[in-house]
Amino acid sequence: MASGLHDLSPWSMFKNADIIVQAVMLGLAFASLVTWTVAIAKTMELSSAQRRLKSALKRISDSRSLSEAQLALGDKKTVLSSLLAAAMKEGRMSVGISSDVGIKERAASSFSEIVRAEARRVRFGMGALATIGATSPFVGLFGTVWGIMNSFIGISNAHTTNLAVVAPGIAEALLATALGLFAAIPAVVIYNVFSRSIGGYRAMLADGSALVLRLLSRDCERALSSTRSARLTQAAAE
Repeated sequence: MASGLHDLSPWSMFKNADIIVQAVMLGLAFASLVTWTVAIAKTMELSSAQRRLKSALKRISDSRSLSEAQLALGDKKTVLSSLLAAAMKEGRMSVGISSDVGIKERAASSFSEIVRAEARRVRFGMGALATIGATSPFVGLFGTVWGIMNSFIGISNAHTTNLAVVAPGIAEALLATALGLFAAIPAVVIYNVFSRSIGGYRAMLADGSALVLRLLSRDCERALSSTRSARLTQAAAE
């Protein structure tokens, strides 16, 4: 009996497997590589984004106006800078409009677009994790079924049920299932971890939007108060 039949190392099982099972194994190995690549990239991206946003919120927490908040941020490009720029743009475009509520509603609409765009950006790659986590076990199972089917065909051709003949083919088939779980389990766990992290980041974005909206409201009220004071002064002079 050939010694190769007793070599059940993963590499030997891969080399001796059917071409379809090999393709399944390679696909699952690639899926696992994608999972860990996304995990490393998203960890760095989310950590950096959360750190920048938290620092920016702290910088403008004591600001009394939009212009003061922009000065506090300086040249740092963050999503909070985009919110401040949108608020100041709406303030300039609404000069002469006395409706404070209308200005805030339009600004809030602009904020929602910015927050949605940022949320889409940080969720990039999550779809791949979800797909890998959901499909890898079934892909591995397909490889297992195909491999066991070929093993039974081999048993039929060899006219024997000797374990030494049966075991290698079944082991090769089960390796596909193992690889499917190896790809799926980390993908699901990493997806859930990032989902919670992205949820926390979106909550910080909501806090930033609310803070900038309060600053815009104060600027609008100051402008309205200045206008009223000017009118009263002019009326008294007349």
